[in-house]
Amino acid sequence: MFNPRDLEKLMKNMKMEQVDAEEVSIKTANGTILIKNPQVVKSEMMGKTSFQVTGDVAEENSDSDIDIIVQRTGVSREQAGKALKEAGDIATAIIQIEQKR
Repeated sequence: MFNPRDLEKLMKNMKMEQVDAEEVSIKTANGTILIKNPQVVKSEMMGKTSFQVTGDVAEENSDSDIDIIVQRTGVSREQAGKALKEAGDIATAIIQIEQKR
């Protein structure tokens, strides 16, 4: 725990600023997470830069996930993308497409 004097000293060394961002994109192994209407705060402390991001989150699936569904089911890319978005994962999307046939 910090004592009040140390905490005050630490906060003086911390630089914070608002970043004017239109959209934030985070690439993951499973796709991309998009943050629309973000509020971004950049802070620097002890030589390190960090960002705090809040906003409306929308996940986008990767093209390879959609390709797998198209190959396995024979549906269009549009249908595969829609099924993946609704199902949340590749396996469930494929099962749901096959059950509708």
